[in-house]
Amino acid sequence: MADMNRRMFLASAAAASSVRSLPKIASSPQARRILTVVYDKSLGMMRAIDRVVR
Repeated sequence: MADMNRRMFLASAAAASSVRSLPKIASSPQARRILTVVYDKSLGMMRAIDRVVR
């Protein structure tokens, strides 16, 4: 895994939030996306996890 620093984490969090905010073309209406932020001990920082719940 690439060395994760604060700048890369902020960039990935911004990318995840922009993907969530953009309208989905081929998504089913009954699916929900849940964004969870957890502490990752191996990285030593918070990490965003995006799940699709049907």
